[in-house]
Amino acid sequence: MRSLVWLSFDLGVSGDYETMYAWLDEKEAKDCGSSVACFWFEHDGDVAKTIKAEIEDRVSLNKRSRLYIVYREQNRVKGRFIIGGRKSAPWDGYGIQEECYDEQEF
Repeated sequence: MRSLVWLSFDLGVSGDYETMYAWLDEKEAKDCGSSVACFWFEHDGDVAKTIKAEIEDRVSLNKRSRLYIVYREQNRVKGRFIIGGRKSAPWDGYGIQEECYDEQEF
């Protein structure tokens, strides 16, 4: 099977970017912005598990490494972290938030 995948990666300050770039180059990935790439990925079975296994086998990762993929599966677009997880966004607190009131009488 062949899937179009977008990969966002944050390997930290001292991350193994050279090996990650080599892996992406082998996949003929296209640049989509800072640490974001897209590529066609050949796989049998679960695309997320297969990509995760390939990257873990090749790239030195640490506890701060984060990789997020977006892909299509059964006509649905899915996104998930394959390594690491979500953290607070740098833009948290910048927006104007509407006050929310409970539906009680005051």
